[in-house]
Formats: sequence, C-alpha cells, structure tokens
Amino acid sequence: MKRVCMLLLSAVLALSTAAGLCETLPAWEFPVSPEVIVNKAGYITLTNDDELLASDYEPGDLVKLTVKRTVQDAQMRKEAAQALTDMFDAAREDGYTLYVKSAYRSYKTQKTMYYNRLEKMGYDDDLVSYPGASDHQTGLGADVLNYAWTQKSGMNERFGETQEAQWMAEHCHEFGFIIRYLSDKEDITHIKYEPWHLRYVGKEAAAYIHANGLCLEEFTAQWRAYLEEYEQKGGDFQALIAERALPNEAIVLDVGDDGEEDFSTFY
Repeated sequence: MKRVCMLLLSAVLALSTAAGLCETLPAWEFPVSPEVIVNKAGYITLTNDDELLASDYEPGDLVKLTVKRTVQDAQMRKEAAQALTDMFDAAREDGYTLYVKSAYRSYKTQKTMYYNRLEKMGYDDDLVSYPGASDHQTGLGADVLNYAWTQKSGMNERFGETQEAQWMAEHCHEFGFIIRYLSDKEDITHIKYEPWHLRYVGKEAAAYIHANGLCLEEFTAQWRAYLEEYEQKGGDFQALIAERALPNEAIVLDVGDDGEEDFSTFY
C-alpha cells in the first residue's frame, strides 16, 4: 500500500508542477501545435541535400500498400499507408482512379538510381534525389499517377495538367499529404516540379503548409525559427510538452501490499 501512496503523491506533485509551469511558460503561438513540432514519429522530418538520412536508416513500421499500384512490393509507413488508402478511396468516389508507381526506397536502391541517372545524363538534372536525400527513404513519400501516365516511360511536369493531379493538389492535404516539390519552389527544394510526388506529414502540418503555399523546407525554417524565439523568451519546450502531455496519462489499477487493488498514475 505504501508504494501506491507514493505513486499517488508523485502524481499529485507532477500535476502541481504542471499547473505551475502552465502559469510561467510563455504561450505557444505558432499555428502548428508543439506535439507536431516535437516530431516523435518523424512525420515532418526534412530530407534533402543538406539534411541527409543515414545510409542504414530504414523505417520500422513499413507495411505493404494495398491500393492500386504498378509494383507488387510497394511499401510505406503504416500511418501514411492508411492515409493513402483513404485518399485513394475519396478520389475514386469523385471519379478518379489513382495508382502508386513508387513508394519506399532503401538508401541502396536510391544510390543505384541516382548514379545510373548521372551516368546516363552526364550531369545531375534534379530529377533523381541524391542518396540519403530522398523522401522515398523516409517511407512517407509516394509517386502517384493516373493510369495513362503509368504507361509512359518517364514522368514530367505535364502530369500536373491532368484532372487526377489537380484533384490531388486540391485535396491531398485533407489526408495529411503535401505536394513535396512545387513548381514555384524549385530554387528552394532544388528539385524540379513533381506534381505526382506526395509526402505524408500528418493532417495538421499538411493543412498549414497547404494554406500558406509552403514547401517543406519553408515550413521547417518557420518552426525552427519560432522554436528558437520561444526559448529565447524564456520558454522551455520540453517542459511545455511534458505539461501538455500530463492530462493524457493513463490511470491503471495497482495492487497494494494488502492485496487490495488501488488506483495509481502510470508513467
């Protein structure tokens, strides 16, 4: 029973501390919540030539895609895969049939593709990402086309003129996706316009990015700048996250020294 009492006391102290933090921490005013920014699941992770993934990085929650696709073994991270399924279903309800041409790619596969393209062209034409810089390695990126374009040998910006591409540009954020490489952001992303390339970031981040016409690089620069400003104003981001998480802690049964079941807070 003593152990239960100590746990309850710890819970009360933690809640009291959280209440005090709530009064002293600066208000979080960035339009995207700190839970998204803390990025525990990695959904807003920026990957490009300046921020490379490790050569041995592989997502731990990859699942096979069950949507229409041109490759049998296409995979994405579990949450992104479900979101893609939901988006494909919505597109079909609106009269559009979508197909995945490519999804998760390992570092090794990306490296092979990059150097094959480099050898073929004789220069980097910004159509295949440098190994470690590809969204596909995150397990959150997918190339999505209509049937006609799955039959073509290559992809180019003209796909953006199709009804399917226009539907995705208008609606993909509703399912947590963004068009990763926009036509007016090539000087920032260093990748040519790819109206077929979707990147999962989660619904909240996607809604903000879409509404403000941002690319992922710009969004990342914004939240990083705000976080630095927040800390400079006396904010403690980790304390803020801890304070906001406390109300969601689970209450579980514990067995006391006397054999009776008691309530305690689970950490």
